[in-house]
Amino acid sequence: MLVRRIARPLFAAWFVAEGVDAARRPQTHVHHAETTWRQLAARASIPAPPPTARMRTLVRAHGVTTAVAGLMLASGKAPRAAALALAALAVPLAVVNHPFGRDRAEYRERFLRNLSMIGGALIVGLDREGRPGVAWRVEHAKVDRAAAKHAKETLTEAARAARADLRHARRASA
Repeated sequence: MLVRRIARPLFAAWFVAEGVDAARRPQTHVHHAETTWRQLAARASIPAPPPTARMRTLVRAHGVTTAVAGLMLASGKAPRAAALALAALAVPLAVVNHPFGRDRAEYRERFLRNLSMIGGALIVGLDREGRPGVAWRVEHAKVDRAAAKHAKETLTEAARAARADLRHARRASA
């Protein structure tokens, strides 16, 4: 469908841009990630954040993965898997950009954008493009297989009856 061919690249553009930005310029992303990690560590019993160099590597890897999944979605290569991967990859961004306990005006927009992108990616990931899902296909395959088996048995029985009638007719004429 034409709408999907246009909408998927438009939707994926944000993910690609964010991923490329995180991969090329990870400093801001690392700062936000470390700040959030420290806040979570203060509230819950999780270990201290990794060293900055390792966090930078994690941020870059996350960015590259996000950009690749976005490109896959935009190009139509495994779009459902790419969209579900983008939804999963956007969850850490929503956690990092949560507005609770911070300057709400600065983080609220980013947090809501991340939530919107997660929701959109889930919708795209669950879009079957008008085709039935696996559960429906399996159930109907069972029904079709049973109908085919019944038809085969009926035809076999009809062939037996026809052969018996033919034998009977030959005997009667002889």
